[in-house]
Amino acid sequence: MKIIIIGAGQVGGTLAENLVGERNDITLIDTNAETLHELQDKMDLQVVIGNGCHPDVLKQAGAEDAELVIAVSSDDATNMLACQICYTLFNTANKIARIRSSQILRYQKELFQSKNIPVDHVIAPEQLVTRDIARLIDYPGALQVLEFAQGKVSLVAVKAYYGGLLVGHALSTLREHIPNVDTRVAAIYRNGKPIRPLGTTVIEADDEVFFIAATIHIRAVMNELQKLEASYKRIMIAGGGNIGAGLAKILEKNHQVKLIERSPKRAEYLASELNDTLVFVGDSSDQELLLEEHIDQFDVFIAVTNDDEANIMSSLLAKRLGVRKAMVLIQRSAYIDLVHGSEIDIAVSPQHATISALLTHVRRGSIDNVYSLRGGAAEAIEIIAKGDEKSSKVVGKTIQAIKLPPGTTIGAIVRQDEVLIAHSDTKIMSEDHVILFLVNKRYIYDVEKLFHVDALNFY
Repeated sequence: MKIIIIGAGQVGGTLAENLVGERNDITLIDTNAETLHELQDKMDLQVVIGNGCHPDVLKQAGAEDAELVIAVSSDDATNMLACQICYTLFNTANKIARIRSSQILRYQKELFQSKNIPVDHVIAPEQLVTRDIARLIDYPGALQVLEFAQGKVSLVAVKAYYGGLLVGHALSTLREHIPNVDTRVAAIYRNGKPIRPLGTTVIEADDEVFFIAATIHIRAVMNELQKLEASYKRIMIAGGGNIGAGLAKILEKNHQVKLIERSPKRAEYLASELNDTLVFVGDSSDQELLLEEHIDQFDVFIAVTNDDEANIMSSLLAKRLGVRKAMVLIQRSAYIDLVHGSEIDIAVSPQHATISALLTHVRRGSIDNVYSLRGGAAEAIEIIAKGDEKSSKVVGKTIQAIKLPPGTTIGAIVRQDEVLIAHSDTKIMSEDHVILFLVNKRYIYDVEKLFHVDALNFY
């Protein structure tokens, strides 16, 4: 596929890295020549130096025959205008824009239509991060919660702890522990390396376990791997930007929420907008302030300012002062590795959330959902099986009869409203939503090829 990416920042660069090895023809546009040349030295792609919303620059990048344009520069206006120009001058079929402004997103249904601003898909990082953090609040103890098939199925990552019912036992005993719940372990990471989950695999403390189950059964399965944590009740949010405000609005319905905002003017605005959140002005890394607000009595401290260093330091301070859990928003990928294994419980990356959303629209075939995991090395995908037994390599076949790429696991199948946890004798039918986990995302092309419908045998 011929793809033009506008913006060579962290999102654009990471997206190019994800796509360049998958038989795509990538051209990257940015005004920063140094950044472009650094990326070109690392990857097999074309670069064009210039403004991504200038017609001549787009033409030089090959917009006349590009199949997809992804505008992820730091400026919303540039992203929207680039999509408009690609539609008007080059008739580009698919156009994706990253939009961060809440003012624009408020009117996205009216704005983003072919007769107005022709953006086919809008990616809103702040909304994605807010959704991800809210899910983690719903499932205390989870490291990640990913939903598929309109929320019917969830893939959850948890750390196995000493005292967990399944720790020290083989996976085959899971059925004995929870006989009325069907689940599948999709992957296990031990000391950062993937282990193929077999019935004989013994769960060890500190293993990171990805399991899939019907969403209604998630808590029951989590209880097998770690002592089930009590629900979060008291939450403190540091940062009153779009993410902090969005989180407070969601969480204040069922939780006691306090929000710290440095700007008096912004704090005053938030106090008028939020109904049951206590908003106060201050510095979230001020020890005296946290002590005065009894941080040790809170269940969760969530740092979501636009400053990585401030988020990390305030979260470490909150943990030292006794908060039960600390979640931190981190923009720089290097910092995520830095806090891994520290006192901070969960690091959330807007880049990872954005990449996942972008990949959902970039992947070929009938892929409905994509999540980028483990720093982009792994992927979880939802793909719809099409065709019939003649035209498809998977329809009508049992899972044990399908030759999956290395490190690939089928975790579950959603058939209309029914959730089927995958077993060796489970048969895939046409229009099934199949959820797969790929330990190594470089095999995504092989998965796409496996689910490809042979048009010659379709009729």
